[in-house]
Amino acid sequence: MRETAPLLLCRGVSKYFGAMAAVDSVDLALQPGEVLGIGGPNGAGKTTLFDVISGLTRADAGSINFEGTEIQGLSPWNICHLGIARTFQLNAGFDTLTARENVLVAGYFGLRNRLFPSMSWDSKMVHRVEEALAFVGMSDKVDHEVRNLSVLERKRLMVAAAIVTEPRLILMDEPVGGLNPEEIDEMLEIVKKLQAAGTTLIIIEHVMRFLVQLTTRLVILHHGQMIYEGSSENLTKDKTVVEVYLGEGTSNWLDERFAS
Repeated sequence: MRETAPLLLCRGVSKYFGAMAAVDSVDLALQPGEVLGIGGPNGAGKTTLFDVISGLTRADAGSINFEGTEIQGLSPWNICHLGIARTFQLNAGFDTLTARENVLVAGYFGLRNRLFPSMSWDSKMVHRVEEALAFVGMSDKVDHEVRNLSVLERKRLMVAAAIVTEPRLILMDEPVGGLNPEEIDEMLEIVKKLQAAGTTLIIIEHVMRFLVQLTTRLVILHHGQMIYEGSSENLTKDKTVVEVYLGEGTSNWLDERFAS
């Protein structure tokens, strides 16, 4: 049987800041429909890897191939137009615009190049925006200015702004960072809906109970290097991962969860 070609293929990707390797020779292959989780200590290179894939930062070595196209060196907007969207650790948004206006801007500029921007929105775009906001449960907040939204609502808004660009891959950087347990569960349901719709996802997150419920595969980074790649069930069997990242408490919790 012929194997499906990877949607995203990273080979030997490295990024240096001076003498420090923030990302060190990372090899990664992501299949269509897969949900990959990335964990690791602060400073491990997780967000830098996202910066390189999404074009915000250019890698110093290696190649990044998306759907057969080499994207290393392309601009962030061209990478977005090819089908890679992203959310951020910080709750990005235009504070003085409404939720609807934020997603309209994302859709208008995120789908294709706009050499001569229009002063109006077409009906298809408006409909797509309404669908994206409904998907994340924000139909009742469409006319609220972003500066008045809660942390959870801003995170939902970033997801809506990502999906309105019709991506085939979404990079999610700490989607539940700063949320309480109930809010984490709400974000979990949104990501499960993305998963059910067949969207390919890479999720950076420290909240392990969030990651293990969603991901088909986990990668752990440390000092820019991949120190683990495999299933959630085998994570606690890796002594290096337990020592540098999980700790005994989280390791025991994971063992209990998979034993039940």
